[in-house]
Amino acid sequence: MKIKRQAKLICPVCAAEHVETMPEDYCQFFYECSACHARLRPAVGDCCVYCSYADTPCPPKQAEQA
Repeated sequence: MKIKRQAKLICPVCAAEHVETMPEDYCQFFYECSACHARLRPAVGDCCVYCSYADTPCPPKQAEQA
């Protein structure tokens, strides 16, 4: 399985969409929305902001599921 590194992250505060390249070797815990400047943190039970707010889970989670 090929690991996807691009994800569309949707800010839960203002609904702005951001296409980002996810880090390959760690989970990103914080993310600042460039539209509303909200500082996002993962939802309870998720390892990172991508697993909580993006259309694709983070690369470490993808590798774990493979």
